[in-house]
Amino acid sequence: MSDAFTRFEHDGWERVAGRYEAAWSSLTRPFVAPLLDAARVGPGDRVLDVACGPGYAAGCAIDRGARAIAVDFSAEMVRLARARRPDLDVRVGDAQALDLPPGAFDAVVMNFGALHLADPGAAFREAARVLVPGGHLAFTVWADPNRSPGAAIVDAAIRAHADMRVPLPPGPPCFAYQRPADCRRILERAGFDRASVTFRTETVAWRVPSPEFVFEAERDAGVRTAALLAAQTPRVIASIRSDIRTAVAPLARGGAYEIPFAAHVIAASLPAAR
Repeated sequence: MSDAFTRFEHDGWERVAGRYEAAWSSLTRPFVAPLLDAARVGPGDRVLDVACGPGYAAGCAIDRGARAIAVDFSAEMVRLARARRPDLDVRVGDAQALDLPPGAFDAVVMNFGALHLADPGAAFREAARVLVPGGHLAFTVWADPNRSPGAAIVDAAIRAHADMRVPLPPGPPCFAYQRPADCRRILERAGFDRASVTFRTETVAWRVPSPEFVFEAERDAGVRTAALLAAQTPRVIASIRSDIRTAVAPLARGGAYEIPFAAHVIAASLPAAR
């Protein structure tokens, strides 16, 4: 972990891993089925879940009859994934330098992990290396505020009040991989068939118990946004919290609040013969 961004992300997820299930699982898990569908995961397939977090994608792959290995750079996340799914082979590892042999998998999936890596392109190249010819990669990234009402709520509140000059380690943009043409070019460079790249936007209703839940999740169970918030004054924090609460309040549905969040499901295949 020689670069500052990797150390920052690693230390952050080690710190907040225990809060992930309560804070984020109801938002990220609904994208697992579309992710596995995009990677064409079925019975008997050998699947690698990279940057696996609590292991949701690998667990669902096993439930489909696949054989799965999961990898994450956070030992605490690996511990949680093993506790959740004792039947899951979970390992500490670097998505950008996998300690796995070439051609070992039929599918590689990454659910919202790419933009927590210093070099996502290296992770895509590693995915290509460990896949069989014709194998499939699929990953998800959050849609930007123009296409995701939930992201727009958080983004607008922060930009209205926060000092954005907080010196965070430089990393990939939070809303990278927003254009199909860019994805085709990047994945082709990693070794995938340009014509095979698919790009689909999925929207889910994130059901939360209170208007404050979104702010609290970002503050207490995130990494980049949490670091930005931690550097703000109490007055600024109160204003951000108030704006998010005000925007979420009209979304009340049946005793909870349903916030639309969108993500892109991006997939590609290797050429059938290399």
